[in-house]
Amino acid sequence: RANARKLAGIPVVQVFLFAFAMAFCSKSLYMKTKLCPGSLPFGKDTFYRFINSCHTNWRKFTTLLCASIIAKTIAPLTSEERMNVLIIDDSTFPRARSKKVELLARIYDHAHHLYTYGFRMMTLCWSDGNTVLPINHCLLSSTNQRNRLFEAHATVDARSNGAKQRTLAQMKGTRVVLELLKQAKEAGIPAKHVLFDSWFCTPSAMLDLKELGYFVIGMIKKSKTLQFRVNGKMQDVKTIYRTHPKRRGRAAWKLSVAGVAVKEGREVPVRLVYVANRNNPRDYLVLVTTDMSLREDEVIRNYGKRWGIEVFFKVCKSYLKLSKECRALSYDALTAHVSIVFTRYMMLAVQERECVDDRSLGELFFMSIDELADITLRTSLTLILLEVVREIDHSEQADSEMLADLVKKFIKSISNLLQGDTTVHDSGRLS
Repeated sequence: RANARKLAGIPVVQVFLFAFAMAFCSKSLYMKTKLCPGSLPFGKDTFYRFINSCHTNWRKFTTLLCASIIAKTIAPLTSEERMNVLIIDDSTFPRARSKKVELLARIYDHAHHLYTYGFRMMTLCWSDGNTVLPINHCLLSSTNQRNRLFEAHATVDARSNGAKQRTLAQMKGTRVVLELLKQAKEAGIPAKHVLFDSWFCTPSAMLDLKELGYFVIGMIKKSKTLQFRVNGKMQDVKTIYRTHPKRRGRAAWKLSVAGVAVKEGREVPVRLVYVANRNNPRDYLVLVTTDMSLREDEVIRNYGKRWGIEVFFKVCKSYLKLSKECRALSYDALTAHVSIVFTRYMMLAVQERECVDDRSLGELFFMSIDELADITLRTSLTLILLEVVREIDHSEQADSEMLADLVKKFIKSISNLLQGDTTVHDSGRLS
């Protein structure tokens, strides 16, 4: 379905599995062919033709693979009440020592606060709060021709998938995000909310995603240019915070205001949630959502799922050889390499979920919890207390008054749930 095929010779799957496993062994393709020339059933030219093909739609491959994993592996382990989300973020794909890589551009690295050569790897991920799966990506070059060090090869067929990928790489990041979300929607990825960092969360983006059928949960920059209509007036987030009464105490959120995002005659209702900054008690962060049915604590909790994509970037770069394994000059090879790394992460994510989540045991899980299905937390604690009282009652050093005092102190220290239904008689017995 991703148009990856060979006319003759070694099967495509065999070449792909070799590329998939390279990160988990100590030898690269060069060292394999140099030290163990007879260990590979194909030559290095076969591998290079495979990853340099402009006809294989690698981005579609990762999208279809992610949709299949969600439907067959993750969905049976996830409650229907849990909110699935899509996460959009970008990360630097550096090629600092290269000069002739296709569409290589001069980009700004926000992590190190300096300019470098490489690409912006725009990535779309799916998360249920426990497992993060990469869906799609695009290695963004620069829209400004002066910032591009090397242009795309003119020999690539304009009708091929490779030519379309090169065109997409030279578009603005906002347009690329919409394209990635459209492809995820066509693949049937189950999610209705999209999480953004402050770089993309603008009124224009909220309106575009509303037309696609998605809700937004993101962080807003405290800028004067970003304004919302509150009480009939266009105001920035600082003015809104200054003119509205705040909640007192150490609440999770200080202020919640309903407003309207307006852009070129289009409108969408939004909720602004002002959250205390844990790193600076005098500062605050501004979260925004277009889903007006969410409570403030739900907005904060679901935005916390965005951190999963940061962990994903860290694992891919530090352990799965995202930045250092591939030194190809072709844009098709770079796209293939990123997709193979994403596949490695998806397989590890599935393995980790099956090891951690006991529900992946299938029928064995339900058999193990069947005998506990009718017992509540209150009942189980009551049985434990009865057994403790019975053992202490047999002791010669304990009398009924001291036993009753101990149980009363214990009940006062536990939750209000037990206080309402559990009483202590003078004899020290629970009822």
